[in-house]
Amino acid sequence: MTDTPTMTDRIRQERWLQLYYYTRTAFSVLWVGAAFSAGRHSPAAASILLVVYPLWDALANYVDAARSGGLAANRTQAINVAVSLATAVAVVLALRMGMNWVLGVFGAWAIFSGLLQLGTAIKRWKSFGAQWAMILSGAQSALAGSFFIAQARMPMPPTVSTVAGYALFGALYFFVSALWLSVSRRWASTQMP
Repeated sequence: MTDTPTMTDRIRQERWLQLYYYTRTAFSVLWVGAAFSAGRHSPAAASILLVVYPLWDALANYVDAARSGGLAANRTQAINVAVSLATAVAVVLALRMGMNWVLGVFGAWAIFSGLLQLGTAIKRWKSFGAQWAMILSGAQSALAGSFFIAQARMPMPPTVSTVAGYALFGALYFFVSALWLSVSRRWASTQMP
């Protein structure tokens, strides 16, 4: 059986998504490790980590959209890039007012980025596997955002560890998606004559 350009493009895109999901997993795990170590003991490190997280999300969405047909073809990711960049700026401003404000900003971001991730996964559903995990991740992100906003109103100031738990769940979903794509590709290759 010879590959049609469509099949070749699909295989190339699945490989990209697999690499993308593993990269997002690795970054999130490293970020969580830094948040639980340096971030808990140094306010400066925590502040840097809290700004870096949405900046990384903006970069990751930009690169993925560029590799997947461009920003114009991936509007949910294009919007996510803008939302994540705006969030990084809002975090810088919120840091001056306290961690409750920062958590509120993260809550709003988690809702918007979760819904946008959900939209991206639904769009990819017909073409690529492992999107069920991305759909769950997007939905959970939106729910976590609501929880963050509620928690931001509490008198006790939150810490970077609160956001780290959220990032850890994100890492898990990206890992499951990458693993699912890996297993699916191997299974498909054993089914070919």
